[in-house]
Amino acid sequence: MSKLDELINKESDFSEYKGWLKELKNRYREAQIKASVAVNAGLLEYYWHLGEDIEKKSFANMYGSAFFDRLSKDLKKELEEAQGFSPVNLRYTYRFYMLYNPILQQLVEESEKNSLVECLKRVPWGHHQRIIDKCKNESKKALFYIRKTIENHWSRNVLLNFLDTNLYEREGKAVSNFQNLLPPVQGELAQQMTKDPYSFDFLTMREKYEEKELKDALIANIEKFLLELGKGFAYMGREYRLQIGNTEQFLDMLFYNTNLRCYVVIEIKTGQFEASNIGQLGTYVTAVNHILKTENDNPTLGLLICKEKDNVLAKFSLESSREPLAISEYELSKLYPADFKSSLPTIQEIESGIKELLQKDDGAEK
Repeated sequence: MSKLDELINKESDFSEYKGWLKELKNRYREAQIKASVAVNAGLLEYYWHLGEDIEKKSFANMYGSAFFDRLSKDLKKELEEAQGFSPVNLRYTYRFYMLYNPILQQLVEESEKNSLVECLKRVPWGHHQRIIDKCKNESKKALFYIRKTIENHWSRNVLLNFLDTNLYEREGKAVSNFQNLLPPVQGELAQQMTKDPYSFDFLTMREKYEEKELKDALIANIEKFLLELGKGFAYMGREYRLQIGNTEQFLDMLFYNTNLRCYVVIEIKTGQFEASNIGQLGTYVTAVNHILKTENDNPTLGLLICKEKDNVLAKFSLESSREPLAISEYELSKLYPADFKSSLPTIQEIESGIKELLQKDDGAEK
């Protein structure tokens, strides 16, 4: 028996603890009733108040990790059929309250507080645990992922993917001239649409890959590419043909963003950004405005995604453009040696090897 167990069992001063334990049991029963209507919301409300009590009663500060072990044991005894009262999960309830309560306290308007609470209730507990793990004490970062989960209906696996790719640090970070060339609201939304860098970790490429290989791989993984681009992107085509005067021009990729209600031209460059890239992309954006854009569409946007860029050169280059453009980098982590393919057996070699094995088996049987 631990020292904490002995104190609770022997000292009358712990009557408050035992009374609180009974209150927690009653609250859980009430939460079960609510859960029949809204399982997640009722459970999260219970967890929130549990975390709040742990903070205000200071049991965790007084007795450390032993407290969570004891509370887990007692709750399981009082609520034998209940789940979710492991020491680990009880720590999550405490961290859950400590993570978001500071933001709640900063809000003045009651409507804003209610809005935050409703946001938290709409996200499953399993998602909350992953966000708590990754965001630690960064409340704003955690709330960013809460809202993104709601907005995009992310599953737990998708959420984990974006937590691992540091979306919070990347979103809206592209170098652009959107704020200068677009109306304020549209300019802000367009900027939020961007990332820097874009994560192409869903691709496996050989070293010294060619530009065409990268574009082929992106299209072959179009669903994952669209997920990385963000909500609202619809794929219109690769090497999209435009007849401009007497010439044919081919856009690397053309998308339509349903949130911004505009076309988005994306050019991919596997090398370092060059100022001349802006002239080409600007021409494509202008052409799309003249040929494809209707009166119901907002001005077309251009996005250049390159391997490397000098931010100063990028900013200066964008100042010279009359079209709304953005420049970002991309990252790749899965690369295999350039000669890797040559070390793999061909289909003919595999078939030949199988035949030889079969022949040896036949000979052995005879």
